[in-house]
Parts: sequence; C-alpha cells; structure tokens
Amino acid sequence: MEKNIQAIRGMHDLLPEASPLWQAIEDRARAVLEAYGYAEIRTPLVEMTELFKRSIGEVTDICEKEMYSFADRNGDSLSLRPEGTASCVRAVIEGGLLGQAQRLWYRGPMFRHERPQRGRYRQFHQIGVEVFGLTGPDIDIEVVLLTRRLWQALGLTNLRLEVNTLGSGEERAVYRAELIRYLEGHLERLDADSRNRLYTNPLRVLDSKHPDMAGVIAAAPSILDFLGEESRAHFEGFRAGLAAAGLACTVNPRLVRGLDYYNRTVFEWITEDLGAQGTVCAGGRYDGLVEQLGGRATPAVGFALGLERLVALLEQTPPPLAPQVHAYLVAVGEAAQARALQVAEGLRDGLPGLRLMCNCGGGNFKNQFKKADRSGAPLALVLGEGEIERGTVQVKPLRGEGEQVEVPLADLAGYLAERI
Repeated sequence: MEKNIQAIRGMHDLLPEASPLWQAIEDRARAVLEAYGYAEIRTPLVEMTELFKRSIGEVTDICEKEMYSFADRNGDSLSLRPEGTASCVRAVIEGGLLGQAQRLWYRGPMFRHERPQRGRYRQFHQIGVEVFGLTGPDIDIEVVLLTRRLWQALGLTNLRLEVNTLGSGEERAVYRAELIRYLEGHLERLDADSRNRLYTNPLRVLDSKHPDMAGVIAAAPSILDFLGEESRAHFEGFRAGLAAAGLACTVNPRLVRGLDYYNRTVFEWITEDLGAQGTVCAGGRYDGLVEQLGGRATPAVGFALGLERLVALLEQTPPPLAPQVHAYLVAVGEAAQARALQVAEGLRDGLPGLRLMCNCGGGNFKNQFKKADRSGAPLALVLGEGEIERGTVQVKPLRGEGEQVEVPLADLAGYLAERI
C-alpha cells in the first residue's frame, strides 16, 4: 500500500466541524466593516517578489528567510504573499483608485516559512483594512475603534491596546542613528539576531524577546524623545481621540512593528491567553509606501488581524452560533422520496434564508431520523404518503421542548420563517 500524502507542515485543513466558528468571525467582521463604509478588495495570492522586497524591506526576516519564492517558466521571481498591505497598495495604484479617499478591507491566506507553533503557521489567514488618502489622526482613531467594535461583536474582553509613534521618516532616521550608537556600546549583551540586525534594522532589536536583552532594551533611547512638533501633535491627537471614545491604551515606546514601511501611529491588540503569540491585531500608518511602490504620494493607514489567533481565543469561550442546518427533510416511502426534492426546492424558493438538508440515499424512518439528529438541525420535516395526500408536512422539534405539528405545505415557509 502506498503511503498516504499528508498536508504540508504548518498548513492545516479546516474540517466541517471547525467551519462555523470561522464563518461567525468572518460574518461579524464583514458586518462591522460594512457598517463603517469599507469596501472589499481581493488580490492574487502570488505577486512579483520585488513587490515585497521594496515594501517590507530586503533585510527583514520575512524577505530574508520566510517567503515562499520561486521562478516561473518565464524566469520571473514570484512569491506567495506573506502579508496583505503591499498587494493592496499595488492594486490601488494599478487600478487607478488614488484620486479620492479609499476605505478597503480584504481577507485570505498568507504564507511564511516559519517554525510552526500555536498561533504561528506557514499558511495563516488574515482580515485586513487599508485606508488611503486621509492624513489626520481621526482616521487612525477610526480604524482602532473599528477593531474594538469587532471585539464587542465577538464577545472578546481579554484584549489590551498598546500604541506608539515612529515619527516621520526624517525623525526615525535620526533616532535610528542614535539607537545604533547606544547598542554598539552593549555589543557583548546582544543576542545573535540582534547583532545581525544592528545595522540593517536596529529598531527590531527593541522587539527582541530574549530574556538577557531586557535590561538593554529598557535603557535604550525612546523614539518619543525624537519627535518633531507635527508628529507629536498627531500622536497626542490620536491618543486624545481614543480617550474621548472611552478606549484605554498603554503607550509602549518599544512597540516598533516588524515591517520597514511604518511611520507615525502604530498599535497592537494583545492578549495574555495565547502564550508567546499574544498579538491578535496590529497595524499603523505607512504614508510613504504608495510613493515607494510607484504611485503618487498618498497617506495611508491600516491593520491586519490573525484569524487563527481569534479562533484560538474564541474556542475557549465560543460565541453562540447559528445552526448550520435549520431543518432536515425526512421522506418516508417511495412516493415521498420522489416528491421530497421538489418540496425542498419549493421551500428554498419561498424562504431564501432557509438552510435545509434533504435526505438522500433512502433509508427507513429510524435511519433518517438518526441522520436528521446528526445534522444538528433543530427541526425535522417529515413527509410521508399520508402527508402527500393531505398536502401537509409534519414538523418535529429535535432540540429542546415542543410538540410535533402538522402544517399545510402552502403555509410551511411562513411557519418556518417565524422559527429560524
């Protein structure tokens, strides 16, 4: 016997019993995003490798170690997308969408060749938001408030918000030089990764989780001491807007984000319930990226949230989920089996929101009721020869209390509409 082919390490199947929770998150996210006026955009899973090198930065871990890149038949270097922002920026430039403000959102799989662990996979899924053409702190405030509303919609209360600013590109460059000088004075205390990043991406040193680095990081210069008047006013306006909306946050001057394109506002939503992978949602402002990728200079802000991490949180206290199937149609006898699909189609026509599973493959009355119970449907619809003659269907509750009733077929869609 040949060996079974298994899924690639770090890439997982989503089996039917897991789907309802994912669907609930996606449905509630869509509802919140639409309530704020955001429109969905869908981009390809594969892009030119150069797109990510120019946006994320060639000396980041993503580009150096983690991207799935390959040469196609034409010799072009292509990559599976490791994140969504660069693709979205490329799409709005190519699609000519930069003439006016754009509020966009996306969802889908991303790919990074990392060491798989809980909350960090090689194929993972994100919902993201990108806003183009708005400069003030008010839009930064809106995207954070939008995430809070999503947590409320999902019933999540165990998240805290951390914020920071990275200033302008010029302020960040001055800070970067000062940070390098400081770290050079503590070379013997830097771990291997921090030494490798010292001259290429020194701000990432502040994100090190190595326990021996804690003292060095705590005493490092703060970006907040290098802000100009305009950047400071933007950050203060952002924080004041959050406070006015009743949203508490913590200023974390070591919050730098892992990608090169961020400037000014950055933020993360963090939980203590997922161990090391505690960041559930992260984002910020990236005013220079559109121009960097060939478009006109355009301010931008966005975030991405990890669906796997949200699922892991919600599995601990799952929200109430609607049944996958509202009703299961049991057909007893040859005449009923011949008629069942017609009845089912009529019900779907009369009640478009109905999720109805019709018994197929025959089976006696007892067998069909076992299938009905396994479907998770709260109601069984029973059609037999007597019901066909009378033009009715028996409606039997499968969950909780309730009496079986006989309902005229002509009234059945209305009867079900009141109960689903």
